[in-house]
Amino acid sequence: MAEEKKKGAVKSFIGEFREFIARGNVLDMAVGVVVGGAFTAIVNALVENILMPFIGMILAGVNFANLVVTIPWGNKPVINFGAFLSAIITFLITAMCVFIIVKVVNAMQNIKKKEEEEKEEEEAVAEDIALLTEIRDLLKAKED
Repeated sequence: MAEEKKKGAVKSFIGEFREFIARGNVLDMAVGVVVGGAFTAIVNALVENILMPFIGMILAGVNFANLVVTIPWGNKPVINFGAFLSAIITFLITAMCVFIIVKVVNAMQNIKKKEEEEKEEEEAVAEDIALLTEIRDLLKAKED
């Protein structure tokens, strides 16, 4: 009995997963991941090859790739905090770009919603006027 429930649950899960994939959301998500990966590569190149050397030049020739701390015991591990600073700057730039994209998309959606609401209001007014016109015509017909 319990084994049949497990099989039913697995079949239900597989069916739901198949339906999820068939909806097309997975394809949209996959495209987003691929484009996001490419965008991250561009931002990484921007930070590592343009911004960090420029910032290093401003800070008296500091090379962020060489900003490391060597721990003096054991096998002398190296803590590369220059790479960490570079990763933080990359994250901030990426987050800012995503924020801007989301703001633009939301603004476009709000404009579209307002246009649809205005169109619905115009249609609603037109229906009211049509109904009132029909009532007026019926009253005139009764009077005649």
